[in-house]
Amino acid sequence: MAKDEQEKEAEVQKDEEMMASEETYMTSGAHIGTRQKTANIKEFIYKVRNDGLYIIDVKKTDKRIKIAAKFLAKYDTANILVVSVRQYGQKPIEKLGEYTGMNALAGRFRPGTLTNPNAKGFLEPELVIVTDPLADSQALHEAENIGIPVVGLCDTNNETKHLDLVIPTNNKGRRALALVYWLLTRAIMKEKGKIKSYDKFKPTVEDFEAEI
Repeated sequence: MAKDEQEKEAEVQKDEEMMASEETYMTSGAHIGTRQKTANIKEFIYKVRNDGLYIIDVKKTDKRIKIAAKFLAKYDTANILVVSVRQYGQKPIEKLGEYTGMNALAGRFRPGTLTNPNAKGFLEPELVIVTDPLADSQALHEAENIGIPVVGLCDTNNETKHLDLVIPTNNKGRRALALVYWLLTRAIMKEKGKIKSYDKFKPTVEDFEAEI
């Protein structure tokens, strides 16, 4: 095999390697969905448990985090807004903002934040990330109104029709949200050339975890 072909194959294998082990995802509970599933999310479901909970395929979660990082890295992070009404998503998004330079809006999302120039705290992002399309429906609706892309962390009960990119995960769990946002932060920083490899990112998943 020619050297450049070997390098290409190594790159493909590297790309197929998961950023975190399946065990890490499972320990954080990222795979645990709800007892509801929407038609849109069906492709990301691995199985249904005996207790009726739908289980998310974490290999697809991992793959989608990589895709999202590549997509988000094309933007100036100062023009990206990440939101979380959910309490357990608030510290993770603030940490994402701290390390990548994104605007993080934790807690209540004021109506008009994206659509009313006279509103207090009016913002003009080029892209929005929602932690839960259901809880963050106001932000999703306003982003749709002004025609900007939306990336969403989606549980099995979420609709995905107004999202441009879906990251399938448990979006209600404290540890799950910390892990997914930690991985996303690390991947964006690598895509942006801020770190050369994942192990150069020193903050831990625990640093991203919301306090109980």
